[in-house]
Amino acid sequence: MAGLRTLFGYFMSNTAQQLLHDVFGYSSFRGEQEAIVAHVSAGGDALVLMPTGGGKSLCYQLPALLREGVAVVVSPLIALMQDQVDALKQLGVRAAFLNSSQEANESREVTAQLMRGHLQIVYVAPERLLMESFLALLEQIELGAGIALFAIDEAHCVSQWGHDFRPEYRKLTVLHERFPQVPRIALTATADAPTRAEIVERLKLEEARQFVSSFDRPNIRYRITQKDVTQKTSARQQLETFLEHEHANDAGIVYCLSRRKVEETAEWLKSRGWDALPYHAGLDASVRNKNQRRFLREEGVIMVATVAFGMGIDKPNVRFVAHLDLPKSMEGYYQETGRAGRDGLPANAWMAYGLGDVVSMRKMLDSGDAPEERKQVERQKLDALLGFCESTQCRHQTLLRYFGEQHPGDCGQCDNCLNPVDTWDATQAAQMALSCVYRTGQRFGVVHLIDVLLGKTNVKVSQFSHQNLSVFGVGKAISQAQWSSVFRQLVAGGYLMSDIEAYGGLKLTESARPVLKGEAEVWLRRDVEVVSRKSSKAERGARAKEGYAEVSDDPLWHALKAKRMELAKEQGVPPYVIFHDSTLLEILNRKPASLTEMSQITGVGQAKLQRYGDAFLAVLEDR
Repeated sequence: MAGLRTLFGYFMSNTAQQLLHDVFGYSSFRGEQEAIVAHVSAGGDALVLMPTGGGKSLCYQLPALLREGVAVVVSPLIALMQDQVDALKQLGVRAAFLNSSQEANESREVTAQLMRGHLQIVYVAPERLLMESFLALLEQIELGAGIALFAIDEAHCVSQWGHDFRPEYRKLTVLHERFPQVPRIALTATADAPTRAEIVERLKLEEARQFVSSFDRPNIRYRITQKDVTQKTSARQQLETFLEHEHANDAGIVYCLSRRKVEETAEWLKSRGWDALPYHAGLDASVRNKNQRRFLREEGVIMVATVAFGMGIDKPNVRFVAHLDLPKSMEGYYQETGRAGRDGLPANAWMAYGLGDVVSMRKMLDSGDAPEERKQVERQKLDALLGFCESTQCRHQTLLRYFGEQHPGDCGQCDNCLNPVDTWDATQAAQMALSCVYRTGQRFGVVHLIDVLLGKTNVKVSQFSHQNLSVFGVGKAISQAQWSSVFRQLVAGGYLMSDIEAYGGLKLTESARPVLKGEAEVWLRRDVEVVSRKSSKAERGARAKEGYAEVSDDPLWHALKAKRMELAKEQGVPPYVIFHDSTLLEILNRKPASLTEMSQITGVGQAKLQRYGDAFLAVLEDR
């Protein structure tokens, strides 16, 4: 215990700035971090909204070291607990977790460490925390070694309108009721104004100081491409073109809506030579864990997954997130794309999007068992996402506006800014499309409607005598691909909706009336034709990453990564727990020649300097 008291004395006798450098290896705070740390360390409650990769964890980890007692972190994510504890141990911090993945003897040992005052930070699942026996244990600890603070991570889980509602989070008010003197800090990366208000209400944080950081992720390049409606190129082929040109050897996540599509896409990518793995709730737990472990601990693995994967994954060098299906909301999209580029280096958020996505997502929402009030909220959230997809404005600007934040636009980091969108007066085309929907009885899907407008004579057109309608053949001046774009944008714009009872047939909304009467104009974006260019294996890897592209062929870069992987395998931890890519990049660029110089590298604290400094200096000397 003498050594433990000395360690605690070191933490308590140092300032936040000293600990930031000596333990975490950073020379300065980012954004609101310093103010948050000071507020919580002084015993204040806080609600922290900070984007993924913005440094939320530091906002409770550093106060945990500055205050007496153990910090209790509530997290719904088993994978995140393991990652965070591994990373903290590398820094010399005494940390542990308690969750259902542990054997009984492991849980007993962690509990014993808690009772002895041995731990500085412990992560627990909300279900474990809410057990009466565990709450009673915490009351004993409060009387003994003390409780430094409670951190409630992923706080948006408390909101029934959020994208990841967890009922047990509603019961976390017990912390305020039974431990009123212990400061609480609730943290989330994703919360619009209504969700934020619900977090405050449900967690009894009315007196808490709110810290709202910018939601902007300037290192992420947002791109949305239209799916090839001619089916000459599948969405998977569009994805592969994107990967070949920019992410040949990178780790990334591909999101799909269904389990079946996840497995089919993973198999297809594997057949094309990519190191791809599936992840969804229907897989055996051992397979899911194995695949997740490979993704975390190996380089260049692509995880194809449903949204069940990713929340809390602390892998900093995910270089891309791709969507082959439309997410349900802007919050979901922001949360999922935010898993890219957590290390601050350039990353891509790419999505292929088409009319079928709009129809199927609306059908899914309308056919569920949720109360009508819930459905209405979900429809509004989906409409906001559709508006984002079809917007001709800066993606960063549109995304931030949704979260109540202003952005000047012209970001240079999205498709609309890099390639300004061409718009056209589509009023006449919209009138043709809407009239075709009306005259065919508001019961047919887009393929048949386009056939009628193009004047195609086929079995279905003849079956319903639609060749006799006034709209038959009136749209021959517009291509099939452009008509598909018109219908997609009319659905996204709320002029048309999918009729569930008519098996997805389109019908008019009230917004269509003024257009048909000539009282309103319709301007639509002109889609760029989808082009797929095959590239050889030798061409893969030509990535446009400022300050990062040139390292892909640098032997020293590969030597540093190889040393990191060697050390990671020895300890059974992911490579990024040793050093982030951004730290390796700084080592590569600055080439420190001594431990003193190495200690000035961002991300190299005292514990890591002692453990790894000589090993990486040796790599530099050999080159």
